Amino acid sequence: MTPFTIRFIGILILTLGLLGQTYVTNGAEQDSRPNVLVLIVDDMNDYGFYKTYPGAKMPYMDEFKKTAITFRHAYCASPVCGPSRAAVFSGLYPHTTGHYLNGSDPWRKGMLTETESLPELFQRSGYNTFGWGKIFHAKLAEGREKAMFLNEVHHGGFGPFLAEEDQMLGRFWGAKGWEGPDSDFPDVRNADAAIEYLQQDHDKPFFLVYGLWRPHTPFTAPKRFFDMYDLATIAFPPPGYKKTDLSDVPPKGQALSRIWGERWDETGGSDPASWRKLLHGYLACTTFADWNCGRVIEALDAGPYADNTIVIFWSDNGFHMGEKNHYEKATAWEKAALTPMAIRLPGGKHGGKVCTRPVNTIDIFPTLMDFCSLESPEHTPDGTNLMPLLKNPKTKWDKPAITSYGERVFSARSERYRYIRYPDGLEELYDHKNDPNEFHNLANHPDMQEIIDAFDQWYPENWAKSWGGRNG
Repeated sequence: MTPFTIRFIGILILTLGLLGQTYVTNGAEQDSRPNVLVLIVDDMNDYGFYKTYPGAKMPYMDEFKKTAITFRHAYCASPVCGPSRAAVFSGLYPHTTGHYLNGSDPWRKGMLTETESLPELFQRSGYNTFGWGKIFHAKLAEGREKAMFLNEVHHGGFGPFLAEEDQMLGRFWGAKGWEGPDSDFPDVRNADAAIEYLQQDHDKPFFLVYGLWRPHTPFTAPKRFFDMYDLATIAFPPPGYKKTDLSDVPPKGQALSRIWGERWDETGGSDPASWRKLLHGYLACTTFADWNCGRVIEALDAGPYADNTIVIFWSDNGFHMGEKNHYEKATAWEKAALTPMAIRLPGGKHGGKVCTRPVNTIDIFPTLMDFCSLESPEHTPDGTNLMPLLKNPKTKWDKPAITSYGERVFSARSERYRYIRYPDGLEELYDHKNDPNEFHNLANHPDMQEIIDAFDQWYPENWAKSWGGRNG
């Protein structure tokens, strides 16, 4: 080998290293961009993930957070499943697309029919794409799923359902341990498939999405997860029930709280025993979801992709379990908007750190575009690239996290305050430093006008016409 040849090879290797995209081995070009593992849970609130509820158990996520950046103030773009997921996978807010409500059919109506989704973008950018479980919570146009994922996606469903005598408020409100095999649950079967994929050899970087159905109702999980909690001593959400909680809330906010009024009336403050039973079911399902996610992460860590994979854990929305006299989601308050989210960088950089800046799950799209050097889509995502926070979780950040639920139902969260404005102009403002349960609406307090004015600059000028759907 001549000195010229040696010098040429050295320059080539240095150039490839600087590019950071490919390397050459045995004459073959290999893509060295990071793999991506996305874990999506359904209706998970802050109880176990952020430790806001006494005794909530999420041991696997507790370990995961030691290796990841936890985003303590992460919020969804819409406080219900379908629109929230549509926002994440398109990078577009509901007020841009008009898809505010469940049942709005986001991927078969309006602009999202022609908007490149995140899985499609990954595939076009040279990634292997693999999806399994609950991903979109909405039907896709014929052929669209094949354009997103290279595999045939197995979704599963809400079941298994308890016997009728064990159900509460209809079959979706069961609250009892399941004594059949774990494999009766789609989350278990789908986790098994994700684990199998992680154990295979891949010739390209991969984008893997594992979507869970839990802790969404029905509140049933393998019996051992119910046995982890003592029904007799389960605490009510701190600080419990306040009968006059909604007295300072505008009519539109009260109406959202009453979407399923009979559920709260029948099992809430008037029937603490039933309320406690539902809490038991929700906690068990939360820990069940934690176990399934943990199994997938452990499989990743035991294989060859651990050091070159970015892992993103997030929930599509939060969940009320009695707070604000309400069950489920579909409100503009903190409990429905706050979502667990953590990001583990390759090599575990910044592992264990907590970022308190307000971010939105819609920010995942532009962040992955940058982090994984993806091609540019034809549309410009609405979200904000989180790369500055991934480099320094304490960097300055002045943008609030925006959540909407219907045309001109606007909610925004800074590190300290939550602001809400309804279509009739009536408002709510809560100081989370002194009032984390949102008991005291400060919107009409004269000293708060400057705070409200600061939020007002983020109020969207244009609101897309709603494609309809249903509340809840």
